[in-house]
Amino acid sequence: MAGLKVALVTARAARGLDEDEPPLRMALRAAGCEVQTAEWDDAGVDWASFDVALLRSAWDYAERLAEFLAWVQRASDLTRVLNPLPVVRWSTDKHYLAELAIKDIATVPSVFIEPGEDAVGKIDQFLAQYSNAEMVVKPAVGAGSRDTQRHKREEALAAAAHARRLLDAKRSVLVQPYLNRVDHDGETALMFFEGKFSHAIRKGPLLPPGGAATTGLFAPETIAPRVPGADELKLAQRVIAAIPVGVPLYARVDLIRDDDGAPCVLEVELAEPSLFFNHAAGSAERLTAALLRYF
Repeated sequence: MAGLKVALVTARAARGLDEDEPPLRMALRAAGCEVQTAEWDDAGVDWASFDVALLRSAWDYAERLAEFLAWVQRASDLTRVLNPLPVVRWSTDKHYLAELAIKDIATVPSVFIEPGEDAVGKIDQFLAQYSNAEMVVKPAVGAGSRDTQRHKREEALAAAAHARRLLDAKRSVLVQPYLNRVDHDGETALMFFEGKFSHAIRKGPLLPPGGAATTGLFAPETIAPRVPGADELKLAQRVIAAIPVGVPLYARVDLIRDDDGAPCVLEVELAEPSLFFNHAAGSAERLTAALLRYF
């Protein structure tokens, strides 16, 4: 249905930083849509005036999750929000990795530390369970690699202190072994529209050894087009099929290879993922066509 009035939902801090916005805006306008960028927490926006609020770069949600989810609920009463609230609620908390693992989907091994638990004790348990030389500590609700850091085994106290800072802010913590193949292979991000594979990119390693956690809205990324391996595509398709809240309009599945070379799930991005339109001709048009089929 042409003639839709579309809000591209962003955050104040993300204005002008979303490289997906220009090609998507162009594709939507070519399809006859009226397009406006709007900040999710701008009280002056009349969400009822839009046919759809398309979540794109609300990258500040991680530190304001309850507020953000409450806004998605309110906006959903006034217009169609995509992806919808159940999808956003499920995908913004990486506890979903435990759900996927229960379904026998290969994920990066993940141990969660909850507020009130002993960070030192949990880190010690993690090190006893996994023999990797390094670990990654990050918030269970996070975006753009903010508050994420790589620690050596012998830096267990520093890793625990990192975890404690997050726990003291009432944020759950995720600890994972650092898989060394990412330094050579990078990550593979696979994009899906309406559950169908669209394109993929290679993302270079984001966490330099000894590097501090990024203080920006997101860590700088090195991106290039990539043809995914058959094993990567098969795993990503299993992930899409396993999403318990239905097939989303758009999805990004981020994979890395373990020490044996097998792909495993690092993240499933369904709320505000970069979709890297500039690295895949026709991809913005494919998302636009998928969106129009909703109406």
